[in-house]
Amino acid sequence: MSSNSMAGSVVSLWHYPVKSMMGEEIRSTAITEGGLLGDRAYALIDTETGKVVSAKNPQKWPNMFHCSSCYLERPQGSNTLPPVRIMLPDGTVADSNQADINTILSEALGRSVRLESRVPKTPNLEEYWPDIQELDNRNIVTDEKMPEGTFFDLAIIHLLTTSTIDELRRLYPQGRFEVRRFRPNIVVNSLPDQPAFAENQWVGKTLAIGDNVLLKVTEPCPRCVMTTLAQGDLPDDKGILRTALQKNNGHVGIYASVVQSGTIKCGDEIKLIEN
Repeated sequence: MSSNSMAGSVVSLWHYPVKSMMGEEIRSTAITEGGLLGDRAYALIDTETGKVVSAKNPQKWPNMFHCSSCYLERPQGSNTLPPVRIMLPDGTVADSNQADINTILSEALGRSVRLESRVPKTPNLEEYWPDIQELDNRNIVTDEKMPEGTFFDLAIIHLLTTSTIDELRRLYPQGRFEVRRFRPNIVVNSLPDQPAFAENQWVGKTLAIGDNVLLKVTEPCPRCVMTTLAQGDLPDDKGILRTALQKNNGHVGIYASVVQSGTIKCGDEIKLIEN
């Protein structure tokens, strides 16, 4: 037997056309077995090491969060992704279909890179662990494997509830806890009586979104140095990550896999299926 209960509704949707760049907020999206259509469909490759460029190593890539990406037209299918437009740190704009795009990006980032939509055979990235007491690794860089065939860090869909953001703000009021720091795909507008970190209890359960999308919640989302980095008007702040480590084992949000594809939009109800 299974029963359904309300978990909230979709308040915002985000995809990130180029991995580790700022993404764009969208009103609706197709959900495929590979996640949100067009999410992390492109990435930069460090031509010296062959590794995927990631803001997880801000010592090597300090300008990734000063770049943003958006599609020139709405993605219609994973096999025919449209070109992306990239805004560089100095405010200039380049398109992925330009012949000299790799030269432009390399000059902007200070290292030789190439823009790719084809995933390396064994994708991996470098992750810097900041010097925060609660971390096992401190002030070192590690090599991290990525899921085969993707430009994702650990999983293909990331959800975050508004009640969790509200609780983090309460716990560390001097910090700027905003959705964009955590780079979710689906922001869940929590019910009024929903507790903080409610999504921790959803692990192993199924979420039904809109008319036909089903997601299996696989694990809590462990946070990293990216949450502490400056972006736009948000300042650099190690207290963001430190608060998550002290109050919720370093987790903010959840990861999910796709059980049933479909389309979702802002305002869709989200139901928790109790198995």
